[in-house]
Amino acid sequence: MKLLLDTHTLIWWLSNDSTLSLAAKEVIANRDNLVFVSAASAWEIAIKKSLGKLSAPDDLEAQIEKNSFQSLPITISQALTVGKLPNHHNDPFDRVIIAQAICESMKIITRDRKFELYDISILKS
Repeated sequence: MKLLLDTHTLIWWLSNDSTLSLAAKEVIANRDNLVFVSAASAWEIAIKKSLGKLSAPDDLEAQIEKNSFQSLPITISQALTVGKLPNHHNDPFDRVIIAQAICESMKIITRDRKFELYDISILKS
């Protein structure tokens, strides 16, 4: 299964936060699944961290690699898909993640209820 972590899911995983559901922990840990982290999440983390609004590892890229997660760059096609999405969600980072999941046929692991308004596969984080 191809999984895409929402930004908060990535942070919870890396910090071993008990908020992360057991089901999410199991699928992320399952080596038969491919787990992806969007460049949009790294971008969001970098911005929020620089503003003092978020705590995240200083070695985020190394942590992503250490956990055998795959990085997911943002393609032109994915960026254009953002513009075709219904306007259920105004967060630009989340809209990119949603578009990537659509374009790449991935299941998103998220706790964000607004994602449910889109025609995508979700696992609650």
